Amino acid sequence: MLRARPRSSAERHRPVSVPLSLQPLSRAGSATVPPPSRSPAARPSVRAPPALPRGRPGTEGTSSLSAPAVLVVAVAVVVVVVSAVAWAMANYIHVPPGSPEVPKLDVTVQDQEEKRCREGALSLLQHLRPHWDPREVTLQLFTDGITNKLIACYVGDTMEDVVLVRIYGNKTELLVDRDEEVKSFRVLQAHGCAPQLYCTFNNGLCYEFIQGEALDPQHVCNPAIFRLIARQLAKIHAIHAHNGWIPKSNLWLKMGKYFSLIPTGFADEDLNKRFLSDIPSSQILQEEMTWMKEILSNLGSPVVLCHNDLLCKNIIYNEKQGDVQFIDYEYSGYNYLAYDIGNHFNEFAGVSDVDYSLYPDRDLQGQWLRSYLEAYKEYKGFGSDVTEKEVEILFIQVNQFALASHFFWGLWALIQAKYSTIEFDFLGYAIVRFNQYFKMKPEVTALKVPE
Repeated sequence: MLRARPRSSAERHRPVSVPLSLQPLSRAGSATVPPPSRSPAARPSVRAPPALPRGRPGTEGTSSLSAPAVLVVAVAVVVVVVSAVAWAMANYIHVPPGSPEVPKLDVTVQDQEEKRCREGALSLLQHLRPHWDPREVTLQLFTDGITNKLIACYVGDTMEDVVLVRIYGNKTELLVDRDEEVKSFRVLQAHGCAPQLYCTFNNGLCYEFIQGEALDPQHVCNPAIFRLIARQLAKIHAIHAHNGWIPKSNLWLKMGKYFSLIPTGFADEDLNKRFLSDIPSSQILQEEMTWMKEILSNLGSPVVLCHNDLLCKNIIYNEKQGDVQFIDYEYSGYNYLAYDIGNHFNEFAGVSDVDYSLYPDRDLQGQWLRSYLEAYKEYKGFGSDVTEKEVEILFIQVNQFALASHFFWGLWALIQAKYSTIEFDFLGYAIVRFNQYFKMKPEVTALKVPE
C-alpha cells in the first residue's frame, strides 16, 4: 500500500482526521519516522562482443576469423540471449487466463493542490462511478504514507462503496516496476487474495477499499491475529508458478539496482554530515551485498510469489469476518519464502517509533512458523503435519533473511532521501535499518541448521 517507512504512501498532509477503518494501509502511504531520529529488476547487462579483427589492408570490413571461430562467437551470443530470456521467463508473473482486463485511463491526477487533485479524482470517478453526483463526492486523504498519496472517494455517510485513488510518489518508478505491480495485483485478485483493481491511470491506480482495521505492532503479536496472518501469507506463497516454471528470486538484482541509485552526498550540509558519518561506505555496502548473496542464496529457502512489504499497516483485520487481507503490492514478486516472513517480523518494530525490542522472540516465532507451515503444507496438498526440525530450519532461514530485509529498506530509504518530496526523515530511517543489520548479523549467523 503506501510505504510508510516509517510508512505507507506519499500522503503526509495531517490536516484531515482519519477514521480507524480508513487508517493508512501501508508503506505506500503511512507514518512517521523513528527517532534517530519500493522498478523492474535490473536486467543483466550483456556486453557486446569485441570488434572482430580487420583483414589485410585493402580488405577492411572482412573478418579474419575462421568459420569455426565465427561459429563459436555465434553460439556464445545465442547462449547469452537464451540465458537472459530464461531468466526473464523465470521471473515472469503470469496473469491467469480469464482474469478481467484492467482499463488504463488517460488521466493525470495532480496532487500538489487540493482543487486540482479533486478534479483529477472526479475525472476518474466519471468512468468508475458515473452514477455518482460529483457535488456529493467526499475525498478523504490518508495521512501516514511516505511513498504515494492515497485518497478515499465515496458518497454518503455509510462508506459502503469506497474507491481508493493512489497517486504515485515522485521518482518512485526508480523503485517500483509498475507493470509488475499490476500483474501481481491481478494474480492475487484471481486467487482471492486482493481487492478488485478498478483501473490504472497515468500516475496511479484505483482499487476497492477493504473494510477493516489496519493493524499496529500490538496487534501482530496477538496469537488469534498472527495465526490468520501466517495462514494468509501461506496461501499467497502456495500460488503455483505458470505451467510449472521454476521461478527465480530477483532480490539480488533489485538490491544491486538500488545500490547503483544511492546518493554519494547531499547538498544540505547537515544532511551530508549525517550521511558521511552514519551510513556505511559504498565499499562496505558492496561487500555486505556480496556476502548476503553467497550465504543466503544457499540456505535452501524456496522461491515463491511474495508480498515483500508486509508491514503492519498493510494488513487489514476484519474482526466481524474473522479474517485478514494484505494490501499494497508495489514490491510483490518472486522471492525467497524466508525473506517474506523475516521482513514481516522486522515490521513488528513499528514505523512511527521503531523499537526493535518488539522483534518477535523465539517462542512467538515458533508458534507463528508452525501455524504458517501447517497452512502452507495444507495449501500445497502435503498434509499438515509439521516437525520440530522443520520449524527450526525455517526459524534459522527467516532470521538470516531478515538481514536482507534491513539492507534492502536501508538502500530504499537512501534513494528516497535523495528524490522524495515528502516531508520525512528518510536518511534517519536508513541509519536505523543499517544499524540493526550490523547489530543482528553476528547473532543470526551463529544459528546452525540441525543435523
